[in-house]
Amino acid sequence: MRYYVLDRGDQLSVDLSESFHKLAAEQGLELDAKSPDIVVSIGGDGTMLHAFHTFKDRIPSIAFVGIHTGHLGFYADWKADEIPELVHMMSGHADPGLLKPRIVNYPLIDLEIVNKSGTSSYVCLNEFTLKSVDGTVVAQVDINDQMFEMFRGDGICVSTPSGSTAYNKSLGGAMIHPSIEALQITEIASINNRVFRTMGSPLVLPKHHHCDIYSRKEQNLLLTVDHNNVHISDLISVRCQVAKQKISFVRYRPFPFWNRVRNAFLE
Repeated sequence: MRYYVLDRGDQLSVDLSESFHKLAAEQGLELDAKSPDIVVSIGGDGTMLHAFHTFKDRIPSIAFVGIHTGHLGFYADWKADEIPELVHMMSGHADPGLLKPRIVNYPLIDLEIVNKSGTSSYVCLNEFTLKSVDGTVVAQVDINDQMFEMFRGDGICVSTPSGSTAYNKSLGGAMIHPSIEALQITEIASINNRVFRTMGSPLVLPKHHHCDIYSRKEQNLLLTVDHNNVHISDLISVRCQVAKQKISFVRYRPFPFWNRVRNAFLE
């Protein structure tokens, strides 16, 4: 089993990373920074996002597992004091009577961003947001190549099902189970008058649909893909659709999505 560890960088996470490496060596796991079978994230959900983007070009061939150093996250299954148990299970030396590890797959979003200088592609695990640097965003939203609405407001958030519990939720969006291959479009403080009319509620599109967001004035925009920011002053359009590929997480024990939701927001 080849593995790689990416930690948050704080002292606790660094210490846990070193402990993980020591235990992994004792269990016969091989450290491989280029082609790991499993990428271990130590920190929080933000660390997992960083790990995902670090290995985004190898998504089909690797799986992720998270160790949290604070509150239990949506992407982190294991606590710091459970590292020996996790390493033992990763090594394949666990009790044969225990449940075998399984792989769960979460949908991603593909983005195609077009500006005057060319086209660029991105993939996101949580969400994509479009905001203005100096005023309100004015944008036309098309669904399946048909004009849907003319938006004016603070911005637009397009989230994955797993990302629906993050920024999307704070905007009043719905929480969607990651087994549903969809994306969600949620408005950020939209303005409604006789010129600009929007739905005013989140929209959920299935995997075979797409939406296009067209800039409709000269505006300095901030595009955020998960935790990565891109400043664009000449945006033409952004196409959003459910990606063909998915991210894989390895589960060595059951941790249902709705249990994660309850633990995060109700307990």
